[in-house]
Amino acid sequence: MTIAPGRILVIDDDQAICLVVGEALRRAGHIVKIGGTIAERTQLLSSFDPEVLVTDIKLPDGDGLDDIVTIMEDDPRIRIIILSAQNTLNTAVRATEKGAFEYLPKPFDLNELTRAVGDALVSRRQTEHATGDSQDEEGPTEDLPLVGRSAAMQEVYRTIARVLANELTILVLGESGTGKELVAQAIHRLGQRRDRPFVAVNMAAIPRELIEADLFGYEKGAFTGALNRTAGKFEQANGGTLFLDEIGDMPLEAQTRLLRVLQSGEVTTVGGSSPVKVDVRIIAATNKDLPRLIADNRFREDLYYRLNVVPISLPSLRERRDDIPLLARHFLETAAQDGLPRKALDSEAAQLLTLYNWPGNVRELQNVMQRMSVLSREDVISADMVRQNLGLLMPNVEGDSATLGGIDVAVREWARRRLAISGTAGEGVLHDDLLAIVEPVLLRETLLAVEGNQIRAASLLGINRNTLRKKLNDYALDPTRLRQMEISNI
Repeated sequence: MTIAPGRILVIDDDQAICLVVGEALRRAGHIVKIGGTIAERTQLLSSFDPEVLVTDIKLPDGDGLDDIVTIMEDDPRIRIIILSAQNTLNTAVRATEKGAFEYLPKPFDLNELTRAVGDALVSRRQTEHATGDSQDEEGPTEDLPLVGRSAAMQEVYRTIARVLANELTILVLGESGTGKELVAQAIHRLGQRRDRPFVAVNMAAIPRELIEADLFGYEKGAFTGALNRTAGKFEQANGGTLFLDEIGDMPLEAQTRLLRVLQSGEVTTVGGSSPVKVDVRIIAATNKDLPRLIADNRFREDLYYRLNVVPISLPSLRERRDDIPLLARHFLETAAQDGLPRKALDSEAAQLLTLYNWPGNVRELQNVMQRMSVLSREDVISADMVRQNLGLLMPNVEGDSATLGGIDVAVREWARRRLAISGTAGEGVLHDDLLAIVEPVLLRETLLAVEGNQIRAASLLGINRNTLRKKLNDYALDPTRLRQMEISNI
């Protein structure tokens, strides 16, 4: 669809960003004005009368979100796109609650920004007056359970922000330990039901024969031991949010009854005959491949579509390695708040944490940081302490001591430890796990040795440059940042 040119105002204190964004939007046919402060923004809003405002949050003369509501009250047709390097869930929620049309974390893709501007223009031109009520109060400021600023987590934050104002059913997908319940808690705490109950139930932890009684409740005398009428999880969560964890482990007969409840909004207790009306928001989660379970006749296809209205896919920790140091320090701080010894994390230890593959994801990282906060005798957790706790027995060798024998012993001990812990549960991943430990170290040291020259590094490694680039991307290694880290440690 061709979009007629629009008037776009771009505000960012980084002049380079203004110039690049301005040029991209002009190439798309738009008329663009740029500025770098709130004062300039106010002046240009009046004199230029933009259709779309693209603005940073952190500006030299104030918070770029503070007067967003006033801007939209003055011109209900304007569409506002927020840019921010403060890539937290709070930022995404604040931007959404203020009424922003879109939120893009920095660094952003120019094509994505151009598309967002086009969508904003279409939205403006389809509607003569704004249809949503903007909230002029500040967004939530309390600490939220989700931590991370990686691109993968930004997409999660943006999706969460978009579902807060509605009651759509959500399906959270991700490996064990990625924080699926934390997503559910965040949606509840920030949404319209925040003052009502949040009830979580783990399907995998309930005996199959008791799932229906636990979810839907039971009448007195419904079965042996049913001495009184007991409300189920649906009634307990009435008015609030019901989190159905590990939904893929739910027996088929219980799935059938759950589907009826979702369709009717009514619950009938086990042994009961009169349905009870319930009003709950459903958030389900699983680490299972539900389409495969459907193909194996182990999960109802109609229930899957009923639950999968808004999917939220959580990345594994190995897919967001840049977040690991931030998460590790966060867990050390929360451990200290819980009464454990306060510890710091040195830079080499933080870097080593990013090289581990974390099969247990964020939950495993949290457990490791808590364990080290207790066991470490020093105030600062070192790389050696990390090696001991993760079974990364690769010697910290230098110079002539880097013998094949030392590496051989380290790999043998690592493999024995992993096999003893996981046995056949780790089938198919041992090679990749060891490679994920060793290869990033080799890449990092080679790049540092050639001062970030990727052509020279590829030559030394015996691989082509495109392969090197792919590996650097896979392991989230930034040659420029690594060089800066090395210089800062000299």
